[in-house]
Amino acid sequence: MMTASEIEDLARLFAPHETLLAGLLARWDGAMAEGDGSHDRSHLMRVWALVCRIAATEPGADMEVLAVATLFHDCVAVEKNSPQRAMASRLSADVARGLLRQAGWRAERSEAVAHAIDAHSFSANIEPRSPEAAILRDADRLDALGALGIARVFYVAGRLGLPLYDANDPFSQRRPLDDRRFALDHFETKLFQLSSGLLTAAGRKIGRQRTDLMREFVADLGREIAGA
Repeated sequence: MMTASEIEDLARLFAPHETLLAGLLARWDGAMAEGDGSHDRSHLMRVWALVCRIAATEPGADMEVLAVATLFHDCVAVEKNSPQRAMASRLSADVARGLLRQAGWRAERSEAVAHAIDAHSFSANIEPRSPEAAILRDADRLDALGALGIARVFYVAGRLGLPLYDANDPFSQRRPLDDRRFALDHFETKLFQLSSGLLTAAGRKIGRQRTDLMREFVADLGREIAGA
């Protein structure tokens, strides 16, 4: 359960929707994860900033739906190497749906929030059916790209106890890619492909820029591994 001060501090990040979100957080008996630096308060702040940036180019986007969906999109934490990982977004959507029902939201708007949360997850593989779902999914995936994406790859690898790369074959020239064993493999297995699946024009533009930055990093890393 969050304290009143914690609720106020978190809700304030989502201005001008802080009153709405503070009311929902007060009904929630959970707490935002702080043990996972890739899905913590700073992640929420970055995703919300990207949501606002993308939504400004998508006329008609419901910003209240997006604010609630962003706040609760990772409220149920499941570790990346857990077999239950694909259920995380569904469980988070259920939390938001229940809170909105208690707050008296109409069913169709509650479902709009729940769908946006449900569809944001890469592992859940659910196709967004609304502008809000597309915006949140793009924003969340963009946070996995660029300089922050690089930082998150190696942060998560450290938490899971993975080596940076296969010392015998860093770039998988003689073995299958396996990002469950080597951090560097995650760029080829997932991250370099993310931008091609972004759904909004603004998201695709940002995604291309961030992917280019990651490719430059991986190329530089290869040269340094070789002793350059």
